[in-house]
Amino acid sequence: MALSSRITMPGQVWSVAAQDASGPLYVTSYGASPLETVVTSVDGAGEVAWERRFAGTGRPRSRLSEDGTLWLAVLHRSGRALEGIGADGITRRTVVPECEPGEEISAFVLLDDGFLVAWAGVSAILRTSQDRRTDFSRARVARYTWEGACLWSTPIVMGALSHPGVQGMSARTGWEVRPLRPWVPDEVDVDHWEPLLVSGDRVAAGFVDARGGIGRTFFLGLADGAIVSATSPAPSGRKAIAGPGEFLIGSQGYGEFTTGRYDREGDVTVRWASHGALLVDDRGTVCGPELENRLPSRSRFRRLAPDGSLVDGPALTGYSTSCPAMDREGTAVFWRHGKLLAVDANLDVHELFARDDEGRNVLGRTLLLEGGRVVVSVDGEVLVFRAPLGPLAEGPWPCGDANLRGNPVVS
Repeated sequence: MALSSRITMPGQVWSVAAQDASGPLYVTSYGASPLETVVTSVDGAGEVAWERRFAGTGRPRSRLSEDGTLWLAVLHRSGRALEGIGADGITRRTVVPECEPGEEISAFVLLDDGFLVAWAGVSAILRTSQDRRTDFSRARVARYTWEGACLWSTPIVMGALSHPGVQGMSARTGWEVRPLRPWVPDEVDVDHWEPLLVSGDRVAAGFVDARGGIGRTFFLGLADGAIVSATSPAPSGRKAIAGPGEFLIGSQGYGEFTTGRYDREGDVTVRWASHGALLVDDRGTVCGPELENRLPSRSRFRRLAPDGSLVDGPALTGYSTSCPAMDREGTAVFWRHGKLLAVDANLDVHELFARDDEGRNVLGRTLLLEGGRVVVSVDGEVLVFRAPLGPLAEGPWPCGDANLRGNPVVS
């Protein structure tokens, strides 16, 4: 299989989305620096149709709506805004939700009737002397109409964090290495991976101690913002929508390598000794490439059985891995360590493409488009392949809206 198109972006790619299986692609990336965000439209032939540049926040955030509007979190005078860009690259609407000084739109998703926003402290590269008075331990989740009216706003209180894997030593411990005492984070941020998910009437909002990576996921009611439950403090990891009101929450690091399934009350119904970038098909089958922070790799492509056991798939070499996608025949496709891999329903692996990717370790999502096109982003490039794959599978994650349009909401 050959590489069909290779499109170089102005900087590191943060998001790739498509309106439907025919395209076009909307790529959100850095510009000349993290203080510039660039949106690029790429047509079906792999040519750039238009490009727009915005004052960046250091964290490019975008979501594509059903009507073809790309929403982007941008700077707006002294505040923050959500800007809606049409298929022609022209701004259609600008929504300015009310916020406090020092707050950032750290994550957002699009709902049928508006926006859901996770607010946290402004990124370090944008902080000013005035921000020294800001309490960066504050965070909240808020729901807005399309006009920007706030329907509810829920403060997020992390509380004291602890984990047995976080250890240190001091004169107090006689210079012996011991687990750290519980601490209250000075700075709270949204989780790096899947910080805001919506399934049915439930929200999963992930926040972390910005300095240590220990975090919690808060489950909220979508209608009123009430906190239903929250996970215990743990190293952050990948997340997924498992079904109506249910989520998969992973934890990796400090000795943790697990994934739990949480029901709509926030209770764990099953836990697996595995962590990875997961897929959930229309039958509820969970599988995907494991992601463990170690080399040489011990990771495999795994199927997570309902009873908490693991079904071994092929061993995976290397480390850096894109988020996978699945076609209707049950074949999962993803980029890992310079290779485009496909693992079929029988858990047999097929190498579709390979190149030397030394030093390239910032990988995005995988999209399946019509005509057997496979799209992946690698650092500052978008790669398009022609592959013997079927249409995108149906299922809670990451298929449907959460895959093509990059908006992790399942109604």
